[in-house]
Amino acid sequence: MQGTPTPTEGEEFVRQLLPDFLFFPGANYVAALLILVGGYALSGYVVRFLGRTVARRFRRQSVAQVVLRLIRSTVIFASLVAAGVVAGLHFGNIAISVGVFSAVVGIVLAPIVGSAINGLFILADQPYEVGDMIELQDGRKGFVDEITIRYTKMFTLDNTFLVIPNATIRDSLVTNYSAEDERVRLRLAFLATYESDISKTRNLLERAASDIDMVVEGGPDIRVGSARYPAKPTAYIDEYADNGILVTLRYWAKKPYKLLTVRSRVQSKLYRLLEDEADVQAAYPHTHHVFDDTSGSLRAEVGERPDESWSDAGGRIDRRGRDGERN
Repeated sequence: MQGTPTPTEGEEFVRQLLPDFLFFPGANYVAALLILVGGYALSGYVVRFLGRTVARRFRRQSVAQVVLRLIRSTVIFASLVAAGVVAGLHFGNIAISVGVFSAVVGIVLAPIVGSAINGLFILADQPYEVGDMIELQDGRKGFVDEITIRYTKMFTLDNTFLVIPNATIRDSLVTNYSAEDERVRLRLAFLATYESDISKTRNLLERAASDIDMVVEGGPDIRVGSARYPAKPTAYIDEYADNGILVTLRYWAKKPYKLLTVRSRVQSKLYRLLEDEADVQAAYPHTHHVFDDTSGSLRAEVGERPDESWSDAGGRIDRRGRDGERN
């Protein structure tokens, strides 16, 4: 005669909680599933309930998001433990198995652990924040969308989505255009001829930048570290070059988000101003070929319809006809 199956520890635990008429074989597994679903829903509710409190406590959005993720993960993990107890799992044996398994896959998980550690350093060092415009070492620019323990998400200016492991971005040079002061200083180099009026040249360069709405027109000097720089566009004589005088214009863009647009508008304005100014000319390289007594000799006849021409190459005189054939 077949005996009655011995109830598991999970079934005994559920039997104590439920009335006899609600208990049925396998009720512990159903209860475990309900605990998991309830724990997941509870984690979302806890995050919404504590969201404002955490945001007021941590000023940085990235840190607040990480704290809320940890709170949600803790609630879900607790629901997993509770579901395991109800299902009758023996956590002592599971712990031993996990220890052996973690030793085997430790090498595989090492990069993930490294990214997590670097993520903690990024959150602590605060090189950038969610919403900042940054430039990576390879020249790509974009806005920080999310900072997690393992990676940083960035939307590039080309409207592409970029996910960068924290271990990679922490070992690279990152330029933050939005940190503290969003104003960015730009430069425009202009090579004027030596015959140009340099005072008018400098004035034209400064006017070209001052007339653009996206450029800082003036005001108190801008502080960079312990140094102070003029806020208004200022042109300087940079160098006496071979083909002209190099004048460099320094000006400040109000926002770092459209630097190419700002440079283009300033240069377009300068081009229009140069058309109306005769005393300022842009220099460009000139090449002169000098033919003197050290270059040999040249004999040429010029007429309305020349029948012959003479050319000298290396001291040897060749007589050629109109058709290019040697006579």
